[in-house]
Amino acid sequence: MDNSYLSEKELEKINSKKGLIYYLRSKHRNPKKIIELLDYENELRALQVELNKMQNWIIANNKRLAIIFEGRDAAGKGGAIRRFIQHLSPRSSNVIALPKPSDIEVGQWYFQRYVPHLPNEGEIAFFDRSWYNRAVVEPVNGFCTEEEYHLFMKQVNAFEEMLYSDEIMMIKFWFSISKEEQEKRLNARKNDPLKQWKLGAVDLKAQSLWDDYTKYKRLMFEKTNTNFNPWVIVKANNKKKARIQSIKYVLNQVPYENKDEKIIKPSRSIVASFDTIKREIDN
Repeated sequence: MDNSYLSEKELEKINSKKGLIYYLRSKHRNPKKIIELLDYENELRALQVELNKMQNWIIANNKRLAIIFEGRDAAGKGGAIRRFIQHLSPRSSNVIALPKPSDIEVGQWYFQRYVPHLPNEGEIAFFDRSWYNRAVVEPVNGFCTEEEYHLFMKQVNAFEEMLYSDEIMMIKFWFSISKEEQEKRLNARKNDPLKQWKLGAVDLKAQSLWDDYTKYKRLMFEKTNTNFNPWVIVKANNKKKARIQSIKYVLNQVPYENKDEKIIKPSRSIVASFDTIKREIDN
């Protein structure tokens, strides 16, 4: 190991028990990369402590928080959710990732299948995709009619305004990646037998339908970026930064007690409101 370009503090990190384990397991044995990983894990752990404080505040004050994770296929939504919930109490936090609707659900009012999964008092609900399937995924892939799409776009803001009026706190994330990064991640899934389950028919068409996704995504932002429930864009080409900054954003939005203000300020270059960052979203 070439230590000539490492500071004393960096050497201490590499020579720690975890640092040495990571170094021995690393294929390329790059000390800088290992230090980045150690720093990421330390920062993530500190933020997860803050998430526990936030959850305790939500429970104690009977608050309700819904966090929506949207984005293109392979944008890193699931990985971010896993870091959010890793150390939260499962009794008051739920991940909602609904399968294809049943025959009965197809005949229901579209929002009906999502309503039972909204958070109760003292709960956090993490939506791994949400009712916004009908805004982008469904019309792009022909899973809904044009009439169903337009009806959704007509109703969604009123639906969310009702949730807002009923004091359900909501954060709507869009994880934004480039076409090149999506292709890289989808190919990695194809070649990894432990990740192939993530590849469905929709994922396999994602690259060829890129422009169609762009069209409907833009329409969604134009129609549903409201003052009471704005979209929040996360630049997600770097998974670790996306996870860290999305957690920081949530922690800043929820007024829980005893915040460690030094560590929870998000970087606006990575996560910001749609109005702030809209020109930098994937095309």
